[in-house]
Amino acid sequence: MLRKRVVTVLTFNDGVLFRTKLFQPDYRYTLNFVDAWSVDEIVVLDITRGGGHAAFEPVIRDFASRCFVPLAAGGGIRTLDDVHRFLRLGADKVVINTGALERPELIGEVARAYGAQSLVLSIDAKRHDDGRYEVMSNCGSQPTGKTPEDWAREGERLGAGEILITSIDRDGSLQGYDLDLTKRIAAAVSVPTLALGGCGNWEHMSQVLTTAQASAACTQNIYHFTEPSIRAAKKVLDGKRIPVRLS
Repeated sequence: MLRKRVVTVLTFNDGVLFRTKLFQPDYRYTLNFVDAWSVDEIVVLDITRGGGHAAFEPVIRDFASRCFVPLAAGGGIRTLDDVHRFLRLGADKVVINTGALERPELIGEVARAYGAQSLVLSIDAKRHDDGRYEVMSNCGSQPTGKTPEDWAREGERLGAGEILITSIDRDGSLQGYDLDLTKRIAAAVSVPTLALGGCGNWEHMSQVLTTAQASAACTQNIYHFTEPSIRAAKKVLDGKRIPVRLS
């Protein structure tokens, strides 16, 4: 049985660590807690708006020099040259969102150049009042008319190695993942599904890994409030017979 992963996602605005709520940068934090020995993977995302991602490059370089787990980096990727730059700085994978929506062939270009395992397709989804989910672009600000399931399938067909599904409505809520949304994506594709948005406790992680069949539970804002050990989370998951990597 494949082990489930626990992934830490950190967002940076102009090179500074921020937590987000409803996809808006919220409070500013100094980075002083990343349990790289217990976490399975680290994702760093640049949410700087209005262009200019130079301040994010030292972030990738610093994490790559200090962490001993896979590092994925994303934010503002539009071309194969952008991908090359992030990988050269030390990232193991790249995370692409709006760039793939603007030019879907970018997915295939990256997969052919570096392999599907190097590409995570990030999908930001919003739930409408009638229950429909819609993919949003540009940091969750622009509707696309696409359903998350259809876009995930297309992304896999084009060469994406993983799908990161984020619930815009649950972002920063600490009220639990959107299990319905995650389950739809996990059922739509055969590549790993990573779930993000809403984790507030270890039970939420258990739910998304079992009920929603996610391959990885991604956590973000919970660490800004409590800084609990990832190791403790894994002990809880292991106690529920969920296969995870224990240190």
